[in-house]
This record gives sequence, structure tokens and C-alpha cells, in this order.
Amino acid sequence: MAPWMEPIDDASVWTGDDLECDQSWRHTLTAEHLADLDAALRKVEARGLQFAEITREDFPLPSLRDTLQGLLDELRAGRGFAAVRGFPTEEYSLDQLEKLYWGLCAHLGVGVTQNSEAGLIHYVTDGKLRPQQGARILGRPTPVRLHVDLSDCVALLCVRQAPDDPHSVVASSMTVYNEILRQHPEYLARLYEGFVWNRIETHSGETPYSDFNVPAFSAADGMVTCRFHPGWIKGGMNRAGQELTDVEAEMFDFIIDTAVANSYSFPLNRGDIAFCNNYTVFHGRAGHEPIEDEDQKRVLLRIWMDLPDVRPFVDEGAVRYGAVRHGRMGWTAEQVLAGAHNTPHRRRQDGVPQVAGLQ
Repeated sequence: MAPWMEPIDDASVWTGDDLECDQSWRHTLTAEHLADLDAALRKVEARGLQFAEITREDFPLPSLRDTLQGLLDELRAGRGFAAVRGFPTEEYSLDQLEKLYWGLCAHLGVGVTQNSEAGLIHYVTDGKLRPQQGARILGRPTPVRLHVDLSDCVALLCVRQAPDDPHSVVASSMTVYNEILRQHPEYLARLYEGFVWNRIETHSGETPYSDFNVPAFSAADGMVTCRFHPGWIKGGMNRAGQELTDVEAEMFDFIIDTAVANSYSFPLNRGDIAFCNNYTVFHGRAGHEPIEDEDQKRVLLRIWMDLPDVRPFVDEGAVRYGAVRHGRMGWTAEQVLAGAHNTPHRRRQDGVPQVAGLQ
């Protein structure tokens, strides 16, 4: 595929200074919003629903309709980043909090599994609540470099922040794209060609790395999409017996350094939710001091979502689903409840996940 060689000039291109000057990406929940959330929770509890069974129809939020639509518009066609303040984390049990959070996110997209436990809500912590399988590195006190997650959108709810308040960080991958185009257009052909990605705890018959390349950048209908995560790529290359060339390593360093130089750092306080479109935004966080007391440990709840009409793709199977659909990852709640996650994802002859019939 030929690289898109025109600078991107829409709202997805921004710097840290831009987010600091214009904070319309922040939304604060009102008393009316909180009352609707509580009423919706009582309805699903009265029906005995578990969080994975909750759909947007089960969880009416009339006063939040315009806010959620604006947030969805921002994620798909705006900055690709938004935040909500004031989510009620202290008034409810963790079981209730999962239902509230899942119910809210159901108005934005479709949650998908994130690990080999087929987890639909991932506890990002190094405490007892962390998943026991999959990428257990999540939640450790060490800094997290800027990266993308494997779904269309990631939502991170802060239930309890570390005492030294490590800031979260976001950066526009579209700003990075423009800088590649301006300073190193020779990188683009290789980035469009893409790389193999690692896989974790696959089903029998699935390869330990993608047997096809996932483009680091691609374009369809004039819209650029980013799929770049050095850890997943290098892990896949190692398993495939490949090594980064000097030029590829230079590309990776340029992407990371440019993202950091244009990033925005912000506090993620208790009751805050950060939303990132993984095709246009990198996210990460600063490190924090280790915490021994279980009751003081940092706890975030993470949901991965597919968003409706998120963007055009040059190859939806490879770009949108190529990194996530393996093992028990990338399944919807409906599919998990039906037991489909216990069998391999369906694939084309070239190994790319099929799209039809898996929505």
C-alpha cells in the first residue's frame, strides 16, 4: 500500500500545549448524571444482571445522552482523547462499580476481552485484584512508555491513585505522523509494510506471533491509522527469529522521542476516566513509589472497546483486529457468555482474522 504523503490537518493533530490551552476534552459529571447512574444500577441489580450481561438498553442514562454523544464524537473524529471527572468510586462496592462503569461504556462501544482469562474489565494494579494470567506486568510501579492498546478505544477509570500521584501521559500519533512526513518521509514505506506482532497464550493451532504484518501506519479514504507498540512488535519479531535493522531501530526511536516531545501530562485522580482512541493517541504514565499496603495500592479499571463507525481501514482484518484476535483476547461479552472464546478466532487463508460474522 502506498503511504499517504499529505500532512494531516484535522483535530487529531495536537500537542501538549494545545490540550493545556483548550480543555474542552474534560467532562464533569453533575448531580443529575450521578442520579441517572444510580437509578440504572438499581435496575440492573433488581434484574440480577452481571456486568457482562448489561447492554446500553439495560442501562438508560437520559441526562448523559448529549455528553456521551459528544465524547464519542471527540474520540472518533476529534482529538481522539477525552476524560470524565466525578465518577462515583467511593459510594459503591467493586461489584457495583463494575456494573456502573460497564453500563456507562456500553453507550460508547462494545467491550472486548483483554487477556487469557477472557477478562472484560482488567484491574490495573500490582495488588491482589490483578489478573493472574496474561500480561501481568500491568500495574507495576515502573513507568509505562507511550503505546497503544489493542482495541479501538481504551477506557481507564481511577479507583485509587498512588499516594505520590503519578501523572498519566498522552500524545497524538497523528502529530508524530506529520513529523515523520516532514523530517523522515523515507520511513513511511517500511512503516506501512508493518511488522509481525506477539501473541500470548494462544489456542491450539494458532501461531505464537501473527503470521502476517500489522501496518504501523496505514491510510484509507485519506484517514491515517496508527498501530504501533514496540513491545508487542519486538516480542513477535523475537519469536519469528527476526531482528530490527539499524534503520528500523532508528524509526522506532524517532516515533517514541517525537511522541514524548509533543505529549501532555495530567493527573488521573480518583473518579476520573480517561478515554483514548488507539488509532490516533498514544498513552502511558509516570512511575510511582512501590506500595506495600494492599489498601493503599493504585487501582485502575480498564475496559477495551470497539467503537461504532470508528474509521475506514485499508484492511479491517489486519489493521483493526490483527493484533487483538488471538487466544481468549478480542471477544465481545456476548461471545464470552456463549462460550465462543474457548475456540480459535476464525481466520482468512492468509491468517488474518475474519471480520464478517464476528461483530
